[in-house]
Amino acid sequence: MAVKRQDAWTPEDDLVLAEVTLRHIREGGTQLSAFEEVAEKLGRTPAACGFRWNSTVRKKYEAAIQIAKAQRQKKNREKQRQQRLRVEGAAIGGDSGWTIDNVIRFLRQYKNEMAELRRQKKQLEKELQEKEADLARLEEENREMRGKLDHVQSDYRMVNDDYRTLVQIMERARKLAMLEGEADGAGQPKFKMEENRNLERVD
Repeated sequence: MAVKRQDAWTPEDDLVLAEVTLRHIREGGTQLSAFEEVAEKLGRTPAACGFRWNSTVRKKYEAAIQIAKAQRQKKNREKQRQQRLRVEGAAIGGDSGWTIDNVIRFLRQYKNEMAELRRQKKQLEKELQEKEADLARLEEENREMRGKLDHVQSDYRMVNDDYRTLVQIMERARKLAMLEGEADGAGQPKFKMEENRNLERVD
């Protein structure tokens, strides 16, 4: 581990700081990485290198900084141009690795995949038709069952009304028999209504 120096900066130290920082600017690196590299060379902290650069050294190298930035921009433009050329070359079959055999193999695979997709589409359409037929059948059965239910409910109401009418008739007959029995004396038969609504003769 390098000893952290506390002594004053020499012109040689300033020159090392300037050269390393300008190189990082030119190559697209960060000033922080430049300060770390200088700190390792000079035995100082990256913070001390950064402070020295911003407070003193930078002012002396403004022109060099602008040149370094211009060189970096030029380098970036060249890199982008080379990358664009590689992409365009790949698009027209340059060094992309696409041979006639590769193209034929790709097209055959594509054809097989399309055939499989068409087969799956037909299968799904068939299943959809079957489901629609089942749905139509169930809807028809539902309509029939609703019709039967309405008929049963109507019959039930009719039977229930007839039963109530019969009970009322029997109740009136019972009351009439009781009245006639009271009028004719003890010799006439008497009736009573059972729990199931049937008349039972009482001797």
